[in-house]
Amino acid sequence: MMLVLLLGSFPGVAQKRKSNVKNPENPKLVIGIVVDQMRYDYLYRFWDKYSKDGFKRLIGQGFNFRDNHYNYVPTYTGPGHASIYTGTTPAFHGIVGNDWYNRETGRNTYCAEDKSVKSVGSSSKAGEMSPVNMIASTITDELKLATNQKSKVIGLSLKDRGSILPAGHAANAAYWYDGSNGSMITSTYYMQDLPEWVKAFNKRNLADQYLSQPWTTLLPLEQYTESTADDQPFEGTFSGEQKPVFPHNIPAYRGKTFDMLRSIPAGNTYTRQFAEEAIKAENLGKGSVTDFLAVSFSATDYVGHQFGPNSIEVEDTYLRLDQEMAALLKFIDGHLGKENVLIFLTADHGGAHNPTYLQQLRIPAGTTNNKAMTDTLEKRLNQKFGTAEWVSKFMNQQVYLNHKVIQSKKVNLLEIQEETARIMMQFPGVARVFTADNLLRNNWTVGLGMMVEQGFMYARSGDVMVVSQPGWYDNYGRAAVKGTSHGSSYGYDTHVPLLWYGWQIPAGESTVRTHITDIAPSLAAWLRIQEPNGTTGRSLVEYVGK
Repeated sequence: MMLVLLLGSFPGVAQKRKSNVKNPENPKLVIGIVVDQMRYDYLYRFWDKYSKDGFKRLIGQGFNFRDNHYNYVPTYTGPGHASIYTGTTPAFHGIVGNDWYNRETGRNTYCAEDKSVKSVGSSSKAGEMSPVNMIASTITDELKLATNQKSKVIGLSLKDRGSILPAGHAANAAYWYDGSNGSMITSTYYMQDLPEWVKAFNKRNLADQYLSQPWTTLLPLEQYTESTADDQPFEGTFSGEQKPVFPHNIPAYRGKTFDMLRSIPAGNTYTRQFAEEAIKAENLGKGSVTDFLAVSFSATDYVGHQFGPNSIEVEDTYLRLDQEMAALLKFIDGHLGKENVLIFLTADHGGAHNPTYLQQLRIPAGTTNNKAMTDTLEKRLNQKFGTAEWVSKFMNQQVYLNHKVIQSKKVNLLEIQEETARIMMQFPGVARVFTADNLLRNNWTVGLGMMVEQGFMYARSGDVMVVSQPGWYDNYGRAAVKGTSHGSSYGYDTHVPLLWYGWQIPAGESTVRTHITDIAPSLAAWLRIQEPNGTTGRSLVEYVGK
């Protein structure tokens, strides 16, 4: 009797016990929403004019991480989307810019380019794209792996990189907009022919309809009190337009293509409509496992670049985007129900105030000129090391030195890197420089050094990284800077929204410092799957309380 009792207490001896462990519950659908170039303060600057059903609903019924930042530079669209979905930085996922200089080919490499695939849905080369340049897995890849490929994963955006990188390597599909024919297209990486529902959507000719209407303000012009007056010298114009003022006569300026849809709020309407069609036609959220839809709204970026963050155009675009959010949430209510869908909303980067506008307010700001800096750098290097083409490229705030010339001239690479850094520090608007050797030999855990290091990959990045002073950015050789740009390590480019909503998400907020790389591991924790293989972020589930 005693022997039986003792055996019953040892591991491995079968015992009948009532389990209190419940089967894991997962959302039926995850929807990732990225708003291109959405500064964090847009949530509140236009608050009084938002409806109760869009951004206010996401914040009021969801969880708001108010101090969410990018933790690397440069802050661009390609790296941003890749970092959101891989849970790591360019140092590990490899998307170090929208483009980067390739020393082997002597040309720029676009982050989503893939000449081994063909366009599907277009006769143009706009479909020669895939995720092959991204060298880490995404949370969408991990979902496919966790469910033995049963989950459906679809990415969509007006921008190819805003669709392809979030969808990951194992996606069922990624779709993006081709301005040459006004249609959503894909590539042979995913399929050989467009699904019938995509063909039917394209046949509706929505792009042509939207481009046949002028862009007028949603509200009376005098109510846009959060923005500067309509006609400003630091705002850009559409080609052929005399002044950057409402109404914008889109039919007169659109030209012979459909590209302008990207640059008006209707581009976001088009994206939202395509997202709803994807959910319905693909029966997303209707299966036995979790599905994933990655949506990126891109028109905000084009409008921001052209008009700047203080323009009425940007405010009007966000008031209209608020309506798109309300429409999407209403659609989800009817199709799946809020309780079955987990949504996050964030941005791929922010945007700077226009330096001319800041200077008018006596706030320090300025512009650099990459071409002039490169010419001066080349001249100074010639004086020290002899005449040669020492510089291959200056882009993404990085100097790429010509390694082949350096080797042939028997110049020490570290010496010419240090000399380049010394020269670059002398230009107005430059705050710091880092050489590739600095980044390889050191390990920063905080501050600017950490941000530069986490955006650096030796095989794809430059030899010298240049950090501008706050409020400064490249003028691309233009006499007057219009609109805005982004890419810096400062809050106006790094501080972006992070909202969670829907499935098991309580209402609340936190001011804990979070990073964009925390999104993917948080999703992994909620879905009870493996985080992406390069993840360096952390799960935020404990702060949300679920």
